[in-house]
Amino acid sequence: MLTTTTTSEVMAKRVAVILSGCGVYDGTEVHEASAVLVHLSRAGAKVQMFAPNADQMHVVNHCEGKPTGEKRNILQESARIARGEVTDLAKMDMSAFDAAIIPGGFGVAKNLSDFAVKNKDCTVQPQVENLIKTFHKAKKPLGMCCISPVLAAKILPGCEVTVGQDKDGDKWPYAQTAGVVKEMGCKHVNKDVDQAHVDVKNKLVTTCAFMANAPIHQVFDGIGVLVKEVLELAATAF
Repeated sequence: MLTTTTTSEVMAKRVAVILSGCGVYDGTEVHEASAVLVHLSRAGAKVQMFAPNADQMHVVNHCEGKPTGEKRNILQESARIARGEVTDLAKMDMSAFDAAIIPGGFGVAKNLSDFAVKNKDCTVQPQVENLIKTFHKAKKPLGMCCISPVLAAKILPGCEVTVGQDKDGDKWPYAQTAGVVKEMGCKHVNKDVDQAHVDVKNKLVTTCAFMANAPIHQVFDGIGVLVKEVLELAATAF
C-alpha cells in the first residue's frame, strides 16, 4: 500500500540544524543556513540549532579572504546566525530529533572536520561523527548542503552524494571535490544547483548549493528541494 505524507506529519517533525560558525570562509555559509531555516519554517518543522563549543581552525577577514591572528569560538559565532538560540552540540539529545541538516561553508571543512587540510584523509569532529552515525543507525534522515556531503562520504562508506558536477567550468569551480568523494569510496551523482539527490538506502539527502557559481535564488530553490525530501523521509521513517 502506498503511503502519503500529510501536513500534520511534516509539521510535527523536529529537526536539528548543525552550524560551524558564521561566514563562508571560516564558518557556516550564511545564505545557506538562512535558506534551510526559511524552508523548515515554511514547512512547519520544529528547529533547534547546535554547534561545537570549540575554537575555529582560524578566523578569515571576509573582505580580504585572508586569515587573521584572531581566535573565535564556533558556538559563539554560530549564535550570530541563530540569533542567540544555539546549543552546545555536546548537549544534544539525539533521540529527541527526527532529522538533522548541515548547511555548508568552509567551516564544515575547517571546524566540523579537517577536510580543508587533509582532503580524503580527513577526520570528522567527534561530536559530528557521533551524530551522523547515531542518526544513520536510527534510520533518521540527514540533509547536507554544499561541502557538507564530504562528512557523509567519510562516515558512511558507499553512500551516494552530490556536490554538483564533476567537470570543471566557470559554473563549477569545485568540481574536483566530486573526484575526492569517489576516492573516499562513495558514489557521486551529478545534479544541478536547483536539485537534490536522495540516497534512499542511507536516508541521506544532498544538494550542491554554493559549490556552484549560481544565482542565490537557485541555491535557495535547491535547498528547498533538500528540506522537502528530508521531511518526507522523516515522515515515513518508521
